Amino acid sequence: MYDTVKRCTGNCVKEKPSRPSNRFQTTMEVGAGDPKTPPGEGDYALNPLDLKVVAERTVGAEAQRPTWSGRLDFILATVGYAVGLGNVWRFPYLCYSSGGGAFMIPYFTMMFLCGIPLLFMEFSIGQYTRLGPVHTLAKICPLLKGVGLATVVISFVFSTYYNVLLSWALYYFFNSFGATLPWTSCNNTWNAVGNCSSGFAGNSTHLQSASQQFFDHSLLQKTSGIEESGGICWELFGYLILSWVIVYLCIFKGIKSTGKVVYFTTVFPYFVLFALLINNVQLPGAKNGILYFVTPVWGKLFEVQVWVNAAAQVFNSIGIAFGSMISMASYNKFSNNIMRDALIVVIANSFTSILAGFVIFSAIGYMAHIHNLPVENIATDGPGLVFVVYPEVLSTMPVFQLWAPLFFFMLLSLGLDSQFANIEVAITFIKDEFGPQVLRFLKREELLTLVMCIIGFILGIPHVTKGGIYVFQLMDHYTAVVSLVFLAFFEIVAVCWIFGVPRLCLMVNRMHGKTPNIYFRVCWLLLSPLLVLCILIFSMVQYTPAHYGKYTYPGWAEGVGWGISLVSIVWIPLGAIQEICSHKGSLLQRLKTAIISTIDLDADDPLPEKQNLENPASETLFTSVA
Repeated sequence: MYDTVKRCTGNCVKEKPSRPSNRFQTTMEVGAGDPKTPPGEGDYALNPLDLKVVAERTVGAEAQRPTWSGRLDFILATVGYAVGLGNVWRFPYLCYSSGGGAFMIPYFTMMFLCGIPLLFMEFSIGQYTRLGPVHTLAKICPLLKGVGLATVVISFVFSTYYNVLLSWALYYFFNSFGATLPWTSCNNTWNAVGNCSSGFAGNSTHLQSASQQFFDHSLLQKTSGIEESGGICWELFGYLILSWVIVYLCIFKGIKSTGKVVYFTTVFPYFVLFALLINNVQLPGAKNGILYFVTPVWGKLFEVQVWVNAAAQVFNSIGIAFGSMISMASYNKFSNNIMRDALIVVIANSFTSILAGFVIFSAIGYMAHIHNLPVENIATDGPGLVFVVYPEVLSTMPVFQLWAPLFFFMLLSLGLDSQFANIEVAITFIKDEFGPQVLRFLKREELLTLVMCIIGFILGIPHVTKGGIYVFQLMDHYTAVVSLVFLAFFEIVAVCWIFGVPRLCLMVNRMHGKTPNIYFRVCWLLLSPLLVLCILIFSMVQYTPAHYGKYTYPGWAEGVGWGISLVSIVWIPLGAIQEICSHKGSLLQRLKTAIISTIDLDADDPLPEKQNLENPASETLFTSVA
């Protein structure tokens, strides 16, 4: 649903109402010098390119940035992006691995002290500057402009393996139309008959459910470890192609009827989840599973990893440090009530996560009952939780031939909403920064979208090998946990500490006519940064290597994982070095200049075009490096 976002070219003029606007056409170029240039930027001399840009952009300086057609569009788009597959599989999985209800305490603590304030912060800077994450953070704190680029990189890296989940959903979807569901029996070619259980497993813990074996041996064709790739699973390879084709067809021109689509994609998942919950609570053993979900194991609260997982879930689910929320807020009207919108997004996101948790744990209780095992012994790890537990529950529902396809179609809908935003953040940055050069080569912007989808598809191929689940788990651990907390901390430092809470409050005051209350100011200034910093430090001190079930990764795989983390993190020091080297004077003078914000806080309704013309240095990213 992020595809509704539109951009106009830097030298665009106001179009006639009947002419459709073209999206993603902004080209952020270096503007000319100006007497109003902030202190420390006088060293930027005019050159022929600057003069040309001024001549081209003066006509469009007054052009208004396109906005959402309605207030509800933005709310539904952000809720659709925030409520994704992570709510259905990541949150219940983290609860399962973190002592059940004990996880709720750090989760809600992080949500109130970090999630709500930081989402409101991202909405504020995006709506005020009306720019994407790269250029917004470059203007707020030039020294840490690499944070903006890092958020774009992590979004694209995330999209390369996120689409693998969509291919799994498609695999299950097309296997749901038979007279019987293939994961309900042990009489299939992929089953290991000696340890397969289609009903009661008794006290034999070595037995696997038919659903687990379908996931391991039919879908994944899992090998013994990441060392053994085993070749490509060609059927899954085809579904990966199909998932990327669906994504491309949805974003290459934009969805014309987005308003209607978001109503469906927002309501439909709740319809299926409530239906599953009603069915599950009637199953034997469901009560034990729900009690395990809501009963906290207090000892888990002393494990740092539980708090790290809670923070990562908040950032990952809401979309903090991914750049997408900044981008979507940049298309709001200047006076839009983003405080209300932030609360709506957080409440909807948390409600969906808890609802999915009840559905999952009631199903786990049922599985524990039929296998005669304790709830905590139902061994399912990672995303397999939703692809093992849910399918088994579906087989118990009346008219499963209807519910099974609907459920996996729901997963596909949830994933697509989030995937649109992940891909288009990267596409938007490329068009913002390198638009003229790229379009000169590719001719059509649709081809740029196609190239990005092809790159994402190629990078996703290792995930559809027979050892792909180990690659997936490694990527997810180092992208969704390690990198995310790191980027979130530096984003907070750039906005709350260097740019400053008083300036951030002034932004909000300009847009709303009132200053944020003491809760937001204290969270921005102290609680959010310190909590994230503590989690970052303790996660390094008590580092836990990635694992998949009982499988531990070899040393070289851990090295690859850290390399994946550095792909996004490395842009922060590179950006700082480039910014310092671009100024003159002593190191201290350069640092002082590099932390000067170039945002105009005096204007009642500042236009990005005006700010760009007046503050050329802020839009110089990495293109100026010779």
